[in-house]
Amino acid sequence: MQTDIDYETMSSIEIWLSDLSEDSATRVSAAFLIIAGSLLGAIFGILAISANPAEILSGSLVSDDNYADINGIVNSALIDNNTGGDPIEGVRLTLLNPDGTITGKETFTDQNGRFQIPEVPRKSSILFASLDNNISIRLFLIPGDHAQIPITMIPGDDEEIIEIDWTGESNLTEAATLATIIAILTLISGVFGVRGGIEVLNGKSYRKAWWFSFVGLWSRGGLFVGPLLIIIGMALSSLTKHQFISDDNNIE
Repeated sequence: MQTDIDYETMSSIEIWLSDLSEDSATRVSAAFLIIAGSLLGAIFGILAISANPAEILSGSLVSDDNYADINGIVNSALIDNNTGGDPIEGVRLTLLNPDGTITGKETFTDQNGRFQIPEVPRKSSILFASLDNNISIRLFLIPGDHAQIPITMIPGDDEEIIEIDWTGESNLTEAATLATIIAILTLISGVFGVRGGIEVLNGKSYRKAWWFSFVGLWSRGGLFVGPLLIIIGMALSSLTKHQFISDDNNIE
């Protein structure tokens, strides 16, 4: 405990902080704040792991993995960096089989240039985009492999066709794997943060408590709510570090 405190030379804030640092309830409050923030992060990590990243990234909420939605936007081509690049309404999107036969599924873009073709079988398909006085687009794809399909219409003869092959360009698997790794690291960080809160509560090693709590910051519970609680808890624990049994109180 601190001794020989000269209150006469201290400001009211300094006296308040000194009294706060001497109270064991301050360390207990710090511990609960750190644990609460870390638990929030751990919960977010568990929720992220239990979710289906591939389903979220594909934009499909259909439980059957054999079907997916096709979502996208159609814009006009940019000309001379001055005109174009605007959403186009009324573009006809037709889904075709690989041999070019119709599937019976088609739609038109709305005023924002967006379109959706729901519950499409996840197999090789052709998305055909056409508009008067614009070159048609024939896009080869596998529905669900891309979250959004961007299409650019170029002014010209609508009998002319540009073919684009996206069947081998899906990065959905990599994105889903990355999301899962981040979720696991979030959970682990949350667990470390909880351990840091317990160290603060026990009041044994300030160094361990500080490092465990620091790792807990990366759990990002509620984006900023969890880290904010942990930071406040770490600040309070630093006030009471002389209450810890271990003498390793200096964190470089």
